[in-house]
Amino acid sequence: MQLRNSASGYGAVSRSLHWITVILVLIAWSVGTFGDVLPKGEARATGLAVHIAAGLAILVVLAARLVWRAIDPPPLPEPTTFGRWGDRASRLAHYTLYALLLLVPVVGIAVQFARGAHLPLFGLADIASPWTADRAFARSIKEVHEVLANALVILAALHAAAALVHHWVLRDRTLSRMLPGGGR
Repeated sequence: MQLRNSASGYGAVSRSLHWITVILVLIAWSVGTFGDVLPKGEARATGLAVHIAAGLAILVVLAARLVWRAIDPPPLPEPTTFGRWGDRASRLAHYTLYALLLLVPVVGIAVQFARGAHLPLFGLADIASPWTADRAFARSIKEVHEVLANALVILAALHAAAALVHHWVLRDRTLSRMLPGGGR
């Protein structure tokens, strides 16, 4: 198992951080979107705790991804018929995904603080809200959080669809390089 990226493929660290991010986003988005169907009380509080923990974990994994990317640059993109235009669109999509991976949890933290609630750090500690509770402000920020989260999931779905197009239509190694084994 190759840990580092090579000129032709992603290493195990990059692939692992990518798929951990995918799982965390799916958990955070699912619980955030459908958490209101949980019964009020302990179940809903647990759902919120899972949502917050997944969001904070996304920030931790994002930081690790950015550090790893600086240490170990990704392989060159697979050549396609789209040329420079495709490379630029891909780069823009990746930068937008990274920005949303940062913004969604940060705005979520702001929602928690606007409610006047503490921010639980994985059950280890709590950060007290620096703000007094403001329900109207919290609702407004929550709407921004939801729009950004939905944009993240939509862009991630388009990213996945593009990977499938690369695999099934263009028949290149773009998708297989990110799968276990690195597409060897």
